[in-house]
Amino acid sequence: MVGRGQGGPGREGRESPLGSRHIQAALSKERSEPGERVQGQPLALGSSLPGPPGGFSLFVGRHRRGRGGDCSAMSSPKKGFYRQEITKTLWEVRERCRDLQPVGSGAYGSVCSAIDGRTSTKVAIKKLYRPFQSELFAKRAYRELRLLKHMKHENVIGILDVFTPDSTLENFNDFYLVMPFMGTDLSKIMKHEKLSEDRIQFLVYQMLKGLKILDFGLARHTDSEMTGYVVTRWYRAPEVILNWMHYTQTVDIWSVGCIMAEMITGRPLFKGNDHLDQLTEIMKITGTPTQDFVQKLQSQDAKNYIKSLPKVQKKDFAAILKYANPLAVNLLEKMLVLDAEKRITAAEALAHPYFEAVHDPEEETEAEKYDDTFDNMDLPLDEWKRITYKEILNFKPPQMPESKETAV
Repeated sequence: MVGRGQGGPGREGRESPLGSRHIQAALSKERSEPGERVQGQPLALGSSLPGPPGGFSLFVGRHRRGRGGDCSAMSSPKKGFYRQEITKTLWEVRERCRDLQPVGSGAYGSVCSAIDGRTSTKVAIKKLYRPFQSELFAKRAYRELRLLKHMKHENVIGILDVFTPDSTLENFNDFYLVMPFMGTDLSKIMKHEKLSEDRIQFLVYQMLKGLKILDFGLARHTDSEMTGYVVTRWYRAPEVILNWMHYTQTVDIWSVGCIMAEMITGRPLFKGNDHLDQLTEIMKITGTPTQDFVQKLQSQDAKNYIKSLPKVQKKDFAAILKYANPLAVNLLEKMLVLDAEKRITAAEALAHPYFEAVHDPEEETEAEKYDDTFDNMDLPLDEWKRITYKEILNFKPPQMPESKETAV
C-alpha cells in the first residue's frame, strides 16, 4: 500500500515513507521487546505512549470457561453474537466479526483479526484478561476506554467499535474493543531494511504529533505493577523504573528518544536485563544524576539507591551515534535527559531544526480538553463496572470508510 504524502490530505509533496495514518503501527514498537509483541498490534498506546502500560492498553474480556465449567453449561449467546474458542479462551463477539484468527497475546490481553462483514475490512479485536478482577484493573480498563473514545487523530490509533456480549449490568464481565488492523509495525520494518534519514525524520515527527495530541495537561500516576514489566523495559523512562516521582507527558518523550536512537543505530540503546540493570545501562550514557536532581526525588529508597551508585560522567552522544545527523544527535540529547522537568516537550521537539523539512504547525493539533472526573477516583468495583457499562452503551461508531490495513 502506497503511503500518503508527508503533508497529509490536501498537501502536495513527496510520497511519505509510510502514510501518516500508518504511523499508528509504528507506535506499537515503544511497548514491546522481542518475543513479547502482538504482531502488528499495539497492546497499548499513550500512557507511558503503553500499557500499555498505563496508557491505552485496553482490550477487555474475561475467560468465560472459568465462570461455570464447560461451554455446554452456559446459556446461549445473546442475539447477534456467536462464540468461538481461540487458543483455549472463549471469545463471544458480534456476528458481523467473521473469520477470527489469533494474532498474538501479551501480558494483559490477546488480539484476534477478523473481517467486518458490513464493511469487508480487516479489523483487530482485543480483549484484556479479567478486567474486573480488582478495583485497580477495573479503573485501568475504564480510563483506557475513555481515553480511546476521546482520541480522534490520525497519529493515534482509535476505536471502531466497543461491545459487550453481556445483556445486563448484573452479568457484565466482558467487553471487546475493535480497532483498525495494523498489518505491520516498526520492528518488522526495521528488520526488512535500514531506515533512511528522511524516513526516520518522518516517523519520529509523526510520533511526536501523536504525543502532542495526547498531552491533556494531566499528571501521570505511577503504577507499582509496571515496575518489573518486561515488555516495555528497554523504552521505559527512568522515573518509571524506580517510581521515583509522579511523572508527566515527557515520560513518552524518553520512549520516543529510545526508538529514534534504535532506528539510527539498528539496535536498542538501553538493553537492560531487569529494571535495575536497565537503570545502570541508562546512566552509562546519561551519567549519574546531580545532587540537585537527587534532592527532588520523592522516594527515599530511590534517593538511597542513586547515592549508592558509582559516579559516571555523561557520554558524548555524537560518539555513540556515529555518522548520525548532528541535528538528530542534538534532539536526542534533549529527549534523553534524566530529569523529566528538563526534558524537551512534544511541542518543543516538533519545532526542532531536525524537522525543518516536514514541520507544519497547522498539522500539529493541540489536545482537546479531556474530562477526567472519574479517572483519579477510588471507587468500589461495582461502580467501576457500572460507569464502564454506561460508556459502552453510549459509544457511537465513527464514520471510517477507508481501510487502515498497513503494509511494509
